Amino acid sequence: MSRGGKIVRPVLRFVASVLIVSGVLMLADAGVTLAWQEPVSAFMAARDQGELEDELDAQASSALRDKELTASIRDVKRRIKRLADLHERRVDDGEAIGRIEIPSLDRDYVFVEGTSLDVLRKGPGHYPKTSLPGQGGTVAIAGHRTTYGAPFRTIDDLEPGKKIVLDMPYGKLEYAVEKKQIVGPDATWITNRVKGPERLVLSACHPLYSASQRIVIFARLEKVSID
Repeated sequence: MSRGGKIVRPVLRFVASVLIVSGVLMLADAGVTLAWQEPVSAFMAARDQGELEDELDAQASSALRDKELTASIRDVKRRIKRLADLHERRVDDGEAIGRIEIPSLDRDYVFVEGTSLDVLRKGPGHYPKTSLPGQGGTVAIAGHRTTYGAPFRTIDDLEPGKKIVLDMPYGKLEYAVEKKQIVGPDATWITNRVKGPERLVLSACHPLYSASQRIVIFARLEKVSID
């Protein structure tokens, strides 16, 4: 065998090994994504959620001052609206705004203001043109289903009557699921204000791994508490 052949063969074996390992890793990544969520973006989202937790903690003092300021308002609905109005003035795009808890799905995330691609990488995002919890209109929140922590991956499992809790710095609001619906990607009507108790809307791409449609959860406000 020539000297050149002795050099080329080990190189080819090395390249083959690299390709095999890369292929195994790609298959493993695909398997994890299908079974759970995309792992790299999940790590990034977990890091961002930790930072958002700190932001919420920092908002506690302002929320406490607001509660002292509104202590004379005896009607709970009027007071929670006033507190939400005050909170709204301090929150900018991409910042932590509150916490969404879905007990039946064992889901709990800090959600942020805004729904741009960059913002939704941090966690569920509040549609800026919709009400804040407690303001009495429609509260709309979007979230990913397969990437960046996949906060809304299993919202299709939500059935009527299940609870969704929005834990805000100024109070806790509990909603009951009314229905779920599949709509087109341009169905902006889902965020419209409707008559009756405050509405909560959760939206995400549907089906999994596709953006051809949206799955929407509609819920109604049932309970408000101010600590």
